Amino acid sequence: MRKIKCYFLGLMAMFIFSTAFAEDSINIAAIYALTGAAVTGKATNSNATSLQGVRYAVEEVNKQGGILGKQIKLLVLDNLSTPIGSAIAAERAVKAGVTAIVGSTWSSHSIAIAKVAQPQGIPMISNMSTNPEVTKIGNYIFRTSFTDNFQGKIMAQLARKNLNAGTAVIFTDLTSDFSLMLAAIFRENFEKSGGKIVTEVKYKYKQVIFEREILQAQKANADVWFLSGHNESGYIVKQAQDTGITSVFLGGDGWDAPNFLSKGGSELKRGYYCTHWSEFIDSELSRSFVKKYKHLNNFGVGTALGYDAFMVLADAIRRAGSTDRNKIRDALANTRAFKGVTGTITFDAIGDPVKSAVIMEIKNGKPHYLSSLEP
Repeated sequence: MRKIKCYFLGLMAMFIFSTAFAEDSINIAAIYALTGAAVTGKATNSNATSLQGVRYAVEEVNKQGGILGKQIKLLVLDNLSTPIGSAIAAERAVKAGVTAIVGSTWSSHSIAIAKVAQPQGIPMISNMSTNPEVTKIGNYIFRTSFTDNFQGKIMAQLARKNLNAGTAVIFTDLTSDFSLMLAAIFRENFEKSGGKIVTEVKYKYKQVIFEREILQAQKANADVWFLSGHNESGYIVKQAQDTGITSVFLGGDGWDAPNFLSKGGSELKRGYYCTHWSEFIDSELSRSFVKKYKHLNNFGVGTALGYDAFMVLADAIRRAGSTDRNKIRDALANTRAFKGVTGTITFDAIGDPVKSAVIMEIKNGKPHYLSSLEP
């Protein structure tokens, strides 16, 4: 009975309006995890930073007079860190009559939201979900982050062309759809370019000790290790280095979580990972964004992506000249060369952005901006 009561209270909490709706406003829903595993688990802080980025964008737009002479009112909904909670939040957004939806970060959450938004004809933009399936749900679904297909290809390219790696070991988290997909994409592209995957080491996220897995990988004597998981990769790289492994470590955007460093990444002598943005990108818009918001709480890659997601939507509403959902969807689909904090965004036919990826190099435990790679 107590669990049922707690779940009911959680559902009630997710229906909190950040501001009261009014007829003379443009009402936008922001659906993120405010409670649950997505707040405390493997990709911690991405929801908080993402929502904060959306809030910053809304505040800026409203200070400048709003859109089409109307202020933006944000309906913030908690998806409770579950696909079911995400679908319920999306249904709530539908009932509230929102013009569009921004969110979420975890792909499983965004897929659940998209399955509600698409048949209702509500434009939706995820700022951080990388699973290719998200935008395949329909023509009302967009994103401002690159996909796993892109980052897996980029990291395989980096290994083969930049690091001259001929052999690789892959570490795969069997409990993570993200890790499974990213590992498969890296394998496909690494082998396609002439490289050889010597072995694939499988584990489960909640592991802390990786002695057996590291021994298995060590026997392969590969040039690079591709760790396709999240912050647990910090444990792996530290323990591997402690055993004398000299292979180069590679990862995807799952390494962006601050606790990757606290779990051992801060001791990594050399490694590379792919991400969506760096505060050290040399662009006027990015520098201005960093100067304005870096000192505030919940600042990170998700902040920049959330900010861009809303700004892309705001731009589409202006170009549509209307709050009609169909016209906004058409304007989003026709977005070309939008200048965002995370780069220049052009949506392809599926709703994915054609934009660059950032490669970060870790030297002696500190991440540094290395380069931006174009698609």
